[in-house]
Amino acid sequence: MVARQLDEQISGRFPVGKRLRVLDVGMGQGTQALRLARAGHQVTGLEQDPKMIAVARESLAGEPEGIRERMRIIEGDGRDTGVHFLPGAFDVVLCHGVLMYVEEPDPLLAGLARMLAHGGLLSLLVRNGDALALRPGLSGAWADALTAFDTTAYRNGLGLDVRADRLKDLTSTLAGIGAPLHAWYGVRVFTDTAADGAEVPGDAQTLLAVEEKAGRTDPYRGVAALLHLCGVRG
Repeated sequence: MVARQLDEQISGRFPVGKRLRVLDVGMGQGTQALRLARAGHQVTGLEQDPKMIAVARESLAGEPEGIRERMRIIEGDGRDTGVHFLPGAFDVVLCHGVLMYVEEPDPLLAGLARMLAHGGLLSLLVRNGDALALRPGLSGAWADALTAFDTTAYRNGLGLDVRADRLKDLTSTLAGIGAPLHAWYGVRVFTDTAADGAEVPGDAQTLLAVEEKAGRTDPYRGVAALLHLCGVRG
């Protein structure tokens, strides 16, 4: 879903065929970074976890030379983008699945915005702080659901205590850092409660179509497990 949504924003903002300068902050194992390099863009992945970097490098090593030349991997903290790059150096900056691990995200977001050229796209994927009660409520964990209404803290699938973000707060933050919200989507509206390792259903394409529709339709997108926000540098 995120890839489809990101491609929609890129194609709507930049000329077809333009080779974009992309920065993926907290790239993890490099799924999005590698996908964009395959699409012809010049991609830089920034990641601080050596294990994730090793996985990304191994995946990249199996690609044709042309793709390997379009992607570089840097070990570093997303809060230190100013150490590694010049302001305005990128057309697209991704920060997917990172903010939940950052206690004070505003300085990080401000740094990401500074990396964008004028008209550049900032793509954020965050846990939806307005929907934390939904999963425990649907599973009958009533005490957990009741607590979730009044907090943005939660424990993720890895057993880590992390935090979520509310749409209203991030909208305000993006405006304040000069990359106001341009579009937003919900991700995992109906499928968030699926068990880990569940088999892909036979009608997977229909499932994806339903999730894609829900992710851009009110009120469904507002209760998605994740929010995908796209800001544009003014």
